Amino acid sequence: MSKSHLELTNVQMAFDTKDGPFVALENVDLKIRKGEFLSLIGHSGCGKSTVLNIVAGLLQATRGGCVLDGHEVNTPGPERAVVFQNHSLMPWLTVYENVELAVQQVFKKSMSKKERREWILHNLKLVNMDHALDKRLGEISGGMAQRVGIARALAMKPSVLLMDEPFGALDALTRAHLQDSLMKIQQDLNSTVIMITHDVDEAVLLSDRIVMMTNGPAATIGEELHIDLPRPRNRVTLADHPEYVRYRQAVLSFLYEKQRFPGKEENEQEKQTADAEVPVQEDNSPEVVNKSEESPVRRIA
Repeated sequence: MSKSHLELTNVQMAFDTKDGPFVALENVDLKIRKGEFLSLIGHSGCGKSTVLNIVAGLLQATRGGCVLDGHEVNTPGPERAVVFQNHSLMPWLTVYENVELAVQQVFKKSMSKKERREWILHNLKLVNMDHALDKRLGEISGGMAQRVGIARALAMKPSVLLMDEPFGALDALTRAHLQDSLMKIQQDLNSTVIMITHDVDEAVLLSDRIVMMTNGPAATIGEELHIDLPRPRNRVTLADHPEYVRYRQAVLSFLYEKQRFPGKEENEQEKQTADAEVPVQEDNSPEVVNKSEESPVRRIA
């Protein structure tokens, strides 16, 4: 068996609150191979962002931990680049300067000025933003800004690209274009990607594996679904593909039948988690019913 690229082992995450410890995650075990595209999906408050923050080094697990290429993760680092729903660009800098900021931090000593410029241009070209080098944030669209955010993350040459609902704030057409761009970039670079999403179609289209989280508190991995669809993937061709439809139905069954949407009491517990952890974007999911049905997935818990 090949050695895992990234591994979460027996992870528990508890937060101190005024009402005592709140356990957000319990017994999370996950192994991710090099070049895998993995999506985390689940209802609000299920700990998706907490998992991502532990991998990013923004949170330290209460028990267990995260190991990347044999090294324990306990602080942020350029080998784990994060792309948030909010692109987090500096509005007073140009497109070029925003990417340059990251490249300077990581490669100032290892690359010459000429090499750094070529590397910045290369990454902006990857996301089709090399035509807007001198534009500032107020002069480009939200989709274009998110492309720059992805270019900035890729420019750090990360081992793992962490994405927290990166397309959630965009309109449907822009989101589709960026999804297609991300698929091509990930395939070309063989990048390891961990992405949080609440969009079932996005998860099935992009992923090699979908990890479905149970509801909190003490959330854990409920089921895993391996997506065996050929790449490159075309959303139009796959729309009526029987396997695509089967995978999509499996995720919907878990989310809307096997997991009860958190009620009022659980929403109060979610608020405790949000108050305690590093601020990140959370997802909103519709009300669901509690009905059991078989699914073509591997049950974890």
